[in-house]
Amino acid sequence: MKIKEICTFLDNAIPLSYQEDYDNAGLQVGDQEAETRSALLTIDITEDVVNEAIINKCGLIISHHPLIFRSLKKITGRNAVEKIIDKAIKNNIAIYSAHTNLDILGNGVSRKMAEKLSLKNVKVLSPLNNRLLKLVTFVPEDHIEKVREAVFNAGGGVTGNYDRCSFNVHGHGTFRGNENSSPFVGEKGKFHIEKEVRFETVLLSDRKENVIKALLSSHPYEEVAYDVYHLVNQYSGAGLGCIGELPSPVSGTDLLLKLAGTFDARGVRFSPIPDKMIRIVALCGGAGINLLGDALNSGADAFVTGDVRYHDFFGAEGRILLADIGHFESEKFTTEILYELIIKKFPTFALRFSETNTNPINYL
Repeated sequence: MKIKEICTFLDNAIPLSYQEDYDNAGLQVGDQEAETRSALLTIDITEDVVNEAIINKCGLIISHHPLIFRSLKKITGRNAVEKIIDKAIKNNIAIYSAHTNLDILGNGVSRKMAEKLSLKNVKVLSPLNNRLLKLVTFVPEDHIEKVREAVFNAGGGVTGNYDRCSFNVHGHGTFRGNENSSPFVGEKGKFHIEKEVRFETVLLSDRKENVIKALLSSHPYEEVAYDVYHLVNQYSGAGLGCIGELPSPVSGTDLLLKLAGTFDARGVRFSPIPDKMIRIVALCGGAGINLLGDALNSGADAFVTGDVRYHDFFGAEGRILLADIGHFESEKFTTEILYELIIKKFPTFALRFSETNTNPINYL
């Protein structure tokens, strides 16, 4: 299989447009046209991971954390990143990363944490803003089903837990083609009234190109009239963090013990334990302390993340149990997300989980 096929799939399944401005998700090293029979899944890219890929003849490494964060002016082997790039290129190994876009994905990092804790009624903690568009177009009645289906298949019409969402109003469209026109209905030079359907639907901004292409290819008119509007609505289907309910309330101490066991967290740090049972838990994989306010406002009894600084613990204010289970530990199941996405699309493609422990933090 060509590396391009997998990269194109991942670019759409975990939209690159979701990533934060500082991020560098996507294909970082390698030839897209190269063939590969297998891929190695890992959280981080280290030299040991590249060696593991070489030994197992994996032509592609797919990681959560990008290898290249900052621009490179030269590759001379001066540091670890340059050495890894050099070794990967010499051994024809491509490197692909899905970072903050995987964090923001509706079924991404935080949702996987919730799954491991068996949380119920899970929803996004901080939904995406300013990413929704509304498409409005006008279609002859006999062709509305074809156009609607094409737009939906291209990614339009998704709202929360629902898809194929639209609003349709029947009316009349008018037009007159000039001498250079080739009208689908009516005659050139003559005023025409046609029974049409005003078709409205929503879409994420990263789907715009595909949706408009589908609209134009399925619509029968020579000149297709359509409008695209920016919406200020939040999109609850994706965003940072998530929140859900435990199967049954537990004490703060029991939750901390469950976190330690579930995520193999050997150095859990936590704020003073509130004198109440824990029922609602908010989560954010990686460094998510900036969502503490969202967790408090959502009514969560506990907030679990990583990379919490000293003064951040004061922000719990005795209202919430703030637990830092570690950056690596909170994201350790990201390779499972990647595996599930890829194997569903390419069931015969060989995927391997890296056996290299890339956690740079040790505990005494």
